[in-house]
Amino acid sequence: MPRICAFYGIDIYMYFRDHPPPHFHARYGDSEAEIEIETLEIIAGDLPTRAKRLVTEWAEQHQSKLQKNWRRARNHNPLHDIEPLD
Repeated sequence: MPRICAFYGIDIYMYFRDHPPPHFHARYGDSEAEIEIETLEIIAGDLPTRAKRLVTEWAEQHQSKLQKNWRRARNHNPLHDIEPLD
């Protein structure tokens, strides 16, 4: 599972053979969540409130890049790194 971004102790990953709907994985400490790219809603797992807010802010800024990476992953192409949250 390639890491596509890291910021403030949060790691963002995307699997190559993951299930729909299009989503990414966010890890913070012992917490992990799957976040749907289109709605930015957590579809599995959970994150602490602050980490959830930071992940949502980051994903809003990079939603189109996340969608492109999802398509790349589904086609087994290398994923692009995405800039971290400043």
